[in-house]
Amino acid sequence: MTMAPALRGPEAKLSPLERLEVLCDPDSLHLLRTDVRSRRMGDKARPGDGVLGATGRVDGRPVACFAQDASFAGGSLGEAHADTVVSVLALAERTLVPVIGFVESAGARMQEGLAALSGYGRIFNHHVALSGRVPQISVICGASAGGGSYAPALTDFVIMTESASMFLTGPGVVAAVTGEDVTALELGGPRVHERNGVCHLVAPTDVDAALLARDLLDFLPQNSEAPPTLWPVVDPPAVAPDQFVPAEERKVYDIRDVARALLDGGRLLEISPRYARNIVCAFGRLEGRSVGIVANQPRYLGGVLDSDASQKAARFVRTCNLFRIPLLVLVDTPGFLPGTKQEKLGVIRHGAKLVHAFAECTVPRVTVLIRKAFGGAFIAMNAKELGADFVYAWPSAQLGVMGALQAVDIINRREIQSADDPASARVELAASYAAEHLHPGAASAEGYVDDVIQPAETRERVSAAFLALDSVPPRRRPLGNIPL
Repeated sequence: MTMAPALRGPEAKLSPLERLEVLCDPDSLHLLRTDVRSRRMGDKARPGDGVLGATGRVDGRPVACFAQDASFAGGSLGEAHADTVVSVLALAERTLVPVIGFVESAGARMQEGLAALSGYGRIFNHHVALSGRVPQISVICGASAGGGSYAPALTDFVIMTESASMFLTGPGVVAAVTGEDVTALELGGPRVHERNGVCHLVAPTDVDAALLARDLLDFLPQNSEAPPTLWPVVDPPAVAPDQFVPAEERKVYDIRDVARALLDGGRLLEISPRYARNIVCAFGRLEGRSVGIVANQPRYLGGVLDSDASQKAARFVRTCNLFRIPLLVLVDTPGFLPGTKQEKLGVIRHGAKLVHAFAECTVPRVTVLIRKAFGGAFIAMNAKELGADFVYAWPSAQLGVMGALQAVDIINRREIQSADDPASARVELAASYAAEHLHPGAASAEGYVDDVIQPAETRERVSAAFLALDSVPPRRRPLGNIPL
């Protein structure tokens, strides 16, 4: 048992032991392998060859954890170091408990050659074996190179502190090989990786990162066979969700405001908030139940789907599916982003990942159509035909192959061209087309939407839907959480 760490100011880096103590409940931390081979650097011995392995509890839940020690050989990984990490991962595999790793490593220890590289191979193998079985969270607390970056990328979530960096080859090697002069933060700091999707969350300090890992774990189950913890119900904010949605079709708004109006306490934890900002992926609670939220974000690019947004959402959907977390999908999108750039980026392939992720889902899924859903994006955002359990639409929603103006430009092209006032004719024809084809009532009558609901009853209807689906058994066992 250990005492709580004496924190030394918001900018202070914690020792490996202190990081584990902040993560775990007071007096719950127990170190592992303290008697393994130790090496000396100066006058200090380091158990586990530069890494601490431990068990502990987070909000009373058992976890396995480890923390690398950058003060010992830069946190580089040798054979004994790998043995300690592998022992933690193997324990998690036997007991089916979450794993949290604090990573700060110079990579493979050059003095040990292939023994060090093989140690990373063993660690990678265990991460993959655990994938989709227990939650795995990596917290990057300093410079992490080579295998010190690959291993976290195999886990479910990566948290970085503002002083941390991740890269396959460090600034020195980059300068020697390419002649590029770059700092560690410029090469692989959080500002780089929070925008490319490698890093899911950023915290100011080690303490904040450890507490953020606790917060994230709160939404996740103990393992893939156990449901997430049900917490006491907290009332949502006393505000109607449609209050944030402008009446003007092309005016932007923040979909997170709509989500907060539906969730317990108005609280959500957004994942990868600075990557593919045109889609929001987040965790929240609804009537005490942990839910995953996937929502188009009209505030950025009008909420279109593109290559990055499709990849981000697909991986989040698969993660929720693996850990039995129901999905709430909020839709307001004009479609997929067109253009040569997107086609060159493989938007077809990446869009198919999102379709595949929803189609293979076995968890309860509820879709709410907020303002518009056109084209392939209508299907890709968890349509009824893709397997959604319930699809609701607000009365203001428009649903179809494309927007009314674009549709009449194709269907009524000659009629518009021959009109005395083509602009007015186009607007009138568009209004008529929207009333006949895009109104949610038409989609409801044809069975593509289960019901047209008032915005104020959205939380109640979605909660009832999830409650009704509680007893539905999984349709099939999903695959592991292979990085997309």
